[in-house]
Amino acid sequence: MTTFADFGLPTPVVRVLADQGITTPFPIQTATLPDSLRGADVLGRGRTGSGKTLAFALPLVARLAAAGDAAQRRRPRRPRGLVLCPTRELANQIEAVVAPLAQSLGLRTTTIFGGVSQHRQVTALDAGVDILVACPGRLEDLLNQKLLTLDAVEVTVLDEADHMADLGFLPGVRRIMDRTPKKGQRLLFSATLDNGVDQLVQRFLTTPVQHSVDPAESPVVEMTHHVLEVADADAKKDVVHHLASGQGRRVLFTRTKHQAKKLAKQLTTAGIPAVDLHGNLSQNARERNLEAFSGGDVRVLVATDIAARGIHVDEIELVVHVDPPAEHKAYLHRSGRTARAGSGGDVVTVMLPEQRQDVRALTRAARIDVKPVPVRPGDPRLDALVGALAAPVRPTAAPAAPPAARTGRGPGTGRTRSAAPARAAATSGRPGHVAPGPSGAEARAGNHPADGMPRRRRRGGAGRRRGGAAAAGGAGSARS
Repeated sequence: MTTFADFGLPTPVVRVLADQGITTPFPIQTATLPDSLRGADVLGRGRTGSGKTLAFALPLVARLAAAGDAAQRRRPRRPRGLVLCPTRELANQIEAVVAPLAQSLGLRTTTIFGGVSQHRQVTALDAGVDILVACPGRLEDLLNQKLLTLDAVEVTVLDEADHMADLGFLPGVRRIMDRTPKKGQRLLFSATLDNGVDQLVQRFLTTPVQHSVDPAESPVVEMTHHVLEVADADAKKDVVHHLASGQGRRVLFTRTKHQAKKLAKQLTTAGIPAVDLHGNLSQNARERNLEAFSGGDVRVLVATDIAARGIHVDEIELVVHVDPPAEHKAYLHRSGRTARAGSGGDVVTVMLPEQRQDVRALTRAARIDVKPVPVRPGDPRLDALVGALAAPVRPTAAPAAPPAARTGRGPGTGRTRSAAPARAAATSGRPGHVAPGPSGAEARAGNHPADGMPRRRRRGGAGRRRGGAAAAGGAGSARS
């Protein structure tokens, strides 16, 4: 069996992987590493959750370290490695993978994205960084302010290129790529090559070696799909609450930001602690809520499509399409939050009678063979999907928040922290309540949902990482 040591990676990198329990590469890593480590341009195609981040992180750090002593080569405002990605959440999670590998070789990393003050980002650039993980909007803004240059970049990575195309970032990506040296190595990872991604490949990659592993249209074997038909909106609400009531992690997707916020509050009020994730939240609120979910303080995340590619959290046992998405690519990317890294998972689409035709077309385009099943609140088939129920948690009353809690400058005082929901709620400054979105003025300030400009104020705090999740089974389903 192939191990990471077999690729000739630096010993400190292999040691970091082993300390994390990572010894055996995934197919996308096995396929691409020989070419990327020798310096070839690589086009890697693979679905979400296939292991693409490590596939480009390893050659990125290994090749930069091989170029010579990092401290001597490091210069202020002149990164040597660049990773472009579409969302803030993804940038943070890429950096979380890259940073320990880079540190083991004496390399520095930082992130660049909108929604927060640029001061810290510029300070990090001034101190000198080797690897920059960035979203296109803020990066181009800093470039135009002449706060950094890309003329020293040796390795450029484009991650989730198709999603950057979906969000309209390709013109900015092209302008950024034009500022990197043509002789540098380019690695592009994407699930598909549509919406102009193929033009990026033709323009910026030199005789790329292509590797395709589990493209986006390939359903995951370990993922079980269910379509549950409910009679009306009231029945839908009860079924969704039942699906959210299990003990493991689950992600519920809605069409709009308002619906995500409303559903998270409804669940919390009903004794099912939940947090929301959408574009109306400030960056700090998004990070707090994601931390509460990934750390296990809350088990339910209610999200818009911003999270379909923006989060990578292990052991999500259930994905629920509360509102069926508009097209099949969104369905596949939403569903890809579960059954990651070889684990199993269930995907449930809740369907009203008037949505039958749309859901039929959606699943056909996604190559999912599943027959809708009519269900009512309390249906035993829901019990099979949900598994063991979590004990209800009574939401605590929200006293007037102290000034520090309202402004995000401190954790506040006098709050009970004896229960997990209270700990999670404390990160928003309101015990037992979901973190609030921005004020009307902040919303009008115009943050892009994926790579926004600075907010007028910031909120602070973060929860501790804890917890795990259990797997759940299902009935009336189709394996894909």
